[in-house]
Amino acid sequence: MNPIFKRVKQFYRALTANISIEDEKYLMQHLNRQEQDLFFKLGLIDQFHSLKVAYTIERLIIDDKEGVDKEFLIHCALLHDIGKIDVRLGVWEKVFSVLVTAFLPKLADELELKGNRAIYIYRNHAKLGGQKLQKMGLFNEAKIIARHHSPPRADDSKELKLLRLADEEN
Repeated sequence: MNPIFKRVKQFYRALTANISIEDEKYLMQHLNRQEQDLFFKLGLIDQFHSLKVAYTIERLIIDDKEGVDKEFLIHCALLHDIGKIDVRLGVWEKVFSVLVTAFLPKLADELELKGNRAIYIYRNHAKLGGQKLQKMGLFNEAKIIARHHSPPRADDSKELKLLRLADEEN
């Protein structure tokens, strides 16, 4: 997909994000109470995005991805952006962070070094989320989530590859 079209689609989804009763039932089915509390600390846009990633995981696994723990991967998808809960970014801060990081990475480096919180969270939320999940005892999820924005490696698990793919689609 064209990178600009993809970003426009993301922006539209952010503006129209909502959580339905069916989505809430889905969350109750896949997250325990403590995890739900954590999930609902995310901003609405990130909640919506995480649900879309989980639904994409379901579709990808149905499309013949054998040897994958589907429930574990849905769990990871729903929690993959938990590292964003400490700083609620508005739509424009998210847009700025995404675009600067994607199209002006040296400027993003400079801004992050100068303390730009939006870019810091955008760039480091995977690692931060992994740390939060480790503290909760979710070690396997933490391992996958901490690396979901890292460059691919030959020893990446199927789950990590699928999480990256689903996240990238959304």
